[in-house]
Amino acid sequence: MPDARCSQRPGLAVVIPFYNEQDNVEQLIDELRAALSALGDYELIAVDDGSTDATAAVLERAAARVPALRVLRLARNRGQSAAIANGVRAARAPLIVTLDGDGQNPPADIPRLVQTYRESRSSGPVLVMGWRQQRNDSTLRRLSSRCANRLRKALLGDGCPDTGCGLKVFARDDFLRLPAFDHMHRFLPALFVRDGGEVVSIAVSHRPRHSGQSKYGVRNRLWVGLVDLVGVLWLQRRACRFESEESHV
Repeated sequence: MPDARCSQRPGLAVVIPFYNEQDNVEQLIDELRAALSALGDYELIAVDDGSTDATAAVLERAAARVPALRVLRLARNRGQSAAIANGVRAARAPLIVTLDGDGQNPPADIPRLVQTYRESRSSGPVLVMGWRQQRNDSTLRRLSSRCANRLRKALLGDGCPDTGCGLKVFARDDFLRLPAFDHMHRFLPALFVRDGGEVVSIAVSHRPRHSGQSKYGVRNRLWVGLVDLVGVLWLQRRACRFESEESHV
């Protein structure tokens, strides 16, 4: 597999949002190259979400040695959803993988999720999600996520056990048809279901943070999520699908 930007339209794009992750960049990029070696032409799209540390400089150095790596920079911190949306829009590939820049999701799981997506027989949009069954996070983070997941599943009925996992696979065009808003990355299962799609959850590994600090706490994970939940519930009830067929007489 040529690790270069030689393809005008690679088959796969991995979008990775980074915010103050200077010590995690190099290892994650190297792991991605190893994990994707058997998947054909790909591109890596690193989105620097207004980092205030040396993340931007480390990404530029990595791009100089990894031709498949493209670096996007946001002028200021816009949040994970905005970073992902910018990366997906910039992608040339039709199939997207998203992965958090903190390195807690091993890239080695990506081929299994991509294979599951490609084997899907659904006629509508498909979202393949990672499911962190054994999470390596603090007790407070696990508890807040568990509460949020239970409430979300009860109200939205998306059937997803772990919507917060950053490892996801979907078609670029399917994503770009979704309504865009801050924190939308946590509601992708519900948004795909709203659009008539299928959501598949696959067990993935999860490891402790190697370096840096989490960007989420109770305030911006649980309480803000409750406000977003109401908005997504409204979107579900106001869904408008385009299902008409033209009659040829």
